[in-house]
Amino acid sequence: MVRAVDVVDLCLQRFGPPVYVRHEIVHNPHVVNELRQKGAVFIERIEDVPQGQTVVFSAHGVAPSVWQEARARGLRIIDATCPLVTKVHMEALKYAREGYTIILVGHRGHDEVIGTMGESPDRTVLVETAEDAAEVQVPDPSRVVALTQTTLSLDDTNEVIRVLKARFPALVTRNDICYATTNRQQAVKAMAREVDMVLVIGAQNSSNCNRLRETAQAAGLPAYLISGTEEINTAWFNGVNRVGITSGASTPERLVAEVIEALRPLQVHTVKVAEENVSFLLPKELR
Repeated sequence: MVRAVDVVDLCLQRFGPPVYVRHEIVHNPHVVNELRQKGAVFIERIEDVPQGQTVVFSAHGVAPSVWQEARARGLRIIDATCPLVTKVHMEALKYAREGYTIILVGHRGHDEVIGTMGESPDRTVLVETAEDAAEVQVPDPSRVVALTQTTLSLDDTNEVIRVLKARFPALVTRNDICYATTNRQQAVKAMAREVDMVLVIGAQNSSNCNRLRETAQAAGLPAYLISGTEEINTAWFNGVNRVGITSGASTPERLVAEVIEALRPLQVHTVKVAEENVSFLLPKELR
């Protein structure tokens, strides 16, 4: 997510404003507004980009049809798709060529799901829940693969895969949930044993932020998703002694610091479950 934001910043520096971005570069209003002030123009349709201008594809990825449309307009295309999302696209293409039915576990209408399904729409079916998994039909049960959106709940996804495996013993599974999502959910589970309430800092339309809130609630805690200090409700803290704070992968660190400062805690303790040292190359046009 940080990489995608850096891509837009670098495009503005190298090519100058305006730089057009298809959809929100990441699902965070603070980040989007800051980039808009610098000259980024967020659009929903490729036809809204003037011919010959620069367009950046968001971290969530796009379908091949969007690439074709952008090329037809003569746009300079900068692809900020998360490499872990690109990996899922490549898997979808591979298994489609090999004659598999692709069961994509994800949330209907999410940008990432739309892009992935666009790789092979005639061979891909979407499953959102374990109930869906119990009912989905495929033409050949011996050639089925399950791919996943990268920002899902670990526990919910494991349950969906369990149901699919019971129905399709030959099911091929891939581990597509990204490390940033996994690490944050594991940290919330560890933190839940020590706190009375959890605040998740991030956007309401962020999949990974909503999964963090659900992870805390599944642990039996009240949990609230806020985009910043302005959304804090003091009534939440009645009878609460210890507050856990977490944030989505696209949440700026300064927002976390602002929430901590607003709460004025007597003590701050960090829960650490993993070391994140993964980095990805920038698009070749910006290296």
